Amino acid sequence: MSININLLPWREARREKRTRRFYGVVVMMFLAGIGLGLGILQIYQQQLSAQQQRNAYITNHIERLNNEIADVQRYQATAARLGEQLTLFQTLQAERIGTVQLFNNIAASVVDGVVYQRLSRSGEQVSFSAMAGSERQVSDQLRQIASMPGLGVPQFSEVASGDDGTSRVFQFDVVQSVVEEAAAEEEAP
Repeated sequence: MSININLLPWREARREKRTRRFYGVVVMMFLAGIGLGLGILQIYQQQLSAQQQRNAYITNHIERLNNEIADVQRYQATAARLGEQLTLFQTLQAERIGTVQLFNNIAASVVDGVVYQRLSRSGEQVSFSAMAGSERQVSDQLRQIASMPGLGVPQFSEVASGDDGTSRVFQFDVVQSVVEEAAAEEEAP
């Protein structure tokens, strides 16, 4: 007697169970892959957002620095302009001191009988035209000019007779040098 055992349905059930388990594992892996992909995507999104915030902060900081640089450049331009104005004022102040000193020297050196008719200045060179009653007054006036501390030796250029015939019209040039002591006295309050 022989017993026949049919193992086919049992194998079929086992194969079906394995196939279901395989498909279950595949689905689990697929879901795990999707979950892992979404997790990585979320991490990248956070990193991207953080980088965008850093970029926005840097951009704002750069704009603020550019504005500050523009302000500094405006301040430097203003300072340069003020420096030029200060230099101009100092030059005008020195010229004013020189002019005052020139007129003080002329007033102190006038000899009786001499009348100045014209005075012109070009830099340090000063040209005079004056009228005197006699040639002696002309020479006395030139000596007085030469003795003044802010004026150089006069360069006599011309003597002519006046309209009345007795007076002398004379012209001379002199170099003016600003005396430092006089300039210091003018600046002191």
